[in-house]
Amino acid sequence: MVKQFLVVILILLSLSLSACVATAVGLKSFVDTTDGYQFLYPNGWVSVKVNNGPDVVFHDLIEETENVSVMINQVSSDKTLAQLGTPTEVGYQLSKRIPNSDREAELVSAEERVVGNTSYYILEYLVKLPNQVRHDLASVTVRHGKLYSLNASTPSGRWEKVAPQFHQVVNSFTVY
Repeated sequence: MVKQFLVVILILLSLSLSACVATAVGLKSFVDTTDGYQFLYPNGWVSVKVNNGPDVVFHDLIEETENVSVMINQVSSDKTLAQLGTPTEVGYQLSKRIPNSDREAELVSAEERVVGNTSYYILEYLVKLPNQVRHDLASVTVRHGKLYSLNASTPSGRWEKVAPQFHQVVNSFTVY
């Protein structure tokens, strides 16, 4: 009886562990120990250098406009994410700060995700450009007087295909 019980426990344990591994299939880890953040990004994507832009950018080799990037901006050292506003308020404020005036960003959804004692706002945008429509998913947090923003972006036509993976990428973003 004890052996059967142990076998059942081992089977359940192995199934649960394989399920945990399956959620990260096709993703690689990126860690920036200098700026204190990490996230997962899709296999086959490469890092590209951007002058005067994001801290890091990865893009797909085939669909080069599909990318994930991290921006870091200063905020008052005593500010928290909640003090900047609700997820909707922050999402709306960020949509208005797009530097290129040819872009129009519509906030589709905004929610809060808490990991440990750190809050992250998960923001979804539909971005209209003169020649295309894009879908962006972002994770935003404040830590050590800095506003961290991870953004995953794809042409709108590919959104249905990549949405589950983009959600994994955005939800993997942690700042320490």
